[in-house]
Amino acid sequence: MSLTTFLFYFFEAIAALSAIALIFVRNVFYGALLLIMCLLALAAIYILAFAEFIAVTQILVYVGGILVVIIFGIMLTTKIAGKAMIVEHGYGFSGTLAGISFLVVLVYSLFQQSFPENNIPLIQSDFNSINTIGINLMSDFLLPFEVAGVLLLIALIGSAVLASSIKSNKI
Repeated sequence: MSLTTFLFYFFEAIAALSAIALIFVRNVFYGALLLIMCLLALAAIYILAFAEFIAVTQILVYVGGILVVIIFGIMLTTKIAGKAMIVEHGYGFSGTLAGISFLVVLVYSLFQQSFPENNIPLIQSDFNSINTIGINLMSDFLLPFEVAGVLLLIALIGSAVLASSIKSNKI
């Protein structure tokens, strides 16, 4: 077994175990931490698959942005309510049934596909897709890129204002 294969299975096991543990955890904060661990393991798998841009995007957008905001919201609401947020699992049987159904459909569709056997090794070329994506972001898609940046800035300022108003009201 090569090092790359071992690392793939290692990160795959981390992602799968953290996703399974996410189902059974009752504390929302611990659930967010498990989701961070799962997303970081997926980013490592992307790196092993030579998809560096997707891995960096996964870390920056999901782990660095969205989940930090979720954890900030959990910690902010915990301060307001004064108790930890606990999740009750009321639909265990129906959720398990739906998950098994989706797994059966996924496995069936994978067995229906015919994958070509391609033993050609990866050829490194001078073409760099990250350069192309960067050029497209700064030329053709500049307006949506800037709008997304402004929206994230507005959300950050709004959360800071909310946090400061709650803190000042308690004093």
